[in-house]
Amino acid sequence: MKILANDGISNSGIDALEKAGFEVITTKVAQEQVANFINKNDISVLLVRSATKVRKDIIDACPGLKIIGRGGVGMDNIDVEYAESKNIHIINTPASSSESVAELVFAHLFTGVRFLHDSNRNMPLEGDTHFNELKKAYANGVELKGKTLGIIGMGRIGKATAKMAIGLGMKVIYSDTDVPHKDLKIHFFDGQTISISLVSQSLESLFKESDFISLHVPAQDDYVIGEKDFELMKDGVGIINCARGGAIDEVALVEALDNGKVSFAGLDVFENEPNPEITILMNPKISLSPHIGAATGEAQDRIGIELAHQIIELLK
Repeated sequence: MKILANDGISNSGIDALEKAGFEVITTKVAQEQVANFINKNDISVLLVRSATKVRKDIIDACPGLKIIGRGGVGMDNIDVEYAESKNIHIINTPASSSESVAELVFAHLFTGVRFLHDSNRNMPLEGDTHFNELKKAYANGVELKGKTLGIIGMGRIGKATAKMAIGLGMKVIYSDTDVPHKDLKIHFFDGQTISISLVSQSLESLFKESDFISLHVPAQDDYVIGEKDFELMKDGVGIINCARGGAIDEVALVEALDNGKVSFAGLDVFENEPNPEITILMNPKISLSPHIGAATGEAQDRIGIELAHQIIELLK
């Protein structure tokens, strides 16, 4: 039985699948050729991440598909309900990348409060000629400790982000209508643990109280943060989106950055992905990364192994 991992899979995942008797193909097939490749090579399982889209056309064209797997959390690039109506199993790995995404949130947070995104652009250009001027320009950093982090969406990644924030000494608040309260158990290296209980609050109050805001929501039909929402926020708020493009109105975000309402933003995802707007890419107040939240070796190992175990359980 053959598996096409069109957006790649870790060696640990390949090893587990091959030991179970599967043939794993990691050839990268262009989107428009996926259906033809699946049929020509008698593929039973299609594994994707965020790049490959599995829509109705591919599902209809590939009657031999038994499983479609997503290496990660979001399933917005797969027509899940339609595939399931065709008796195709849909699997994903919601728990495997939580820590990696949460750490990227804090990479952007630390970068933003100490201006690293801008100083890393300017030091190579002016560090040898305008060192003192740059030192002065980046001298007004702030600490995260003691500040309030507002988390929108308290799923697995929101929970991991909350734990890291608490470890840094931040106050954590959150808003999630599906999770009215959340008990967090934080584990330390020596086996000790602490438990903290949080209660969801309204988005409006979160906007008003937060020094920093981090989004952890699935794909949305409308903005979670739009033009009017920025007006509710503290002056100088920092905003991070490592969740899904389209959760923030990017035009309104740029305006809020320009007028000082938002001090900085950290974006790993974009409205017009994979072609972000140039006004976003060139803005000196935005820390940028190209949708790499789950792109750590550890996360990819966990994803590959979890996908392998699910496939083996379903087909063996």
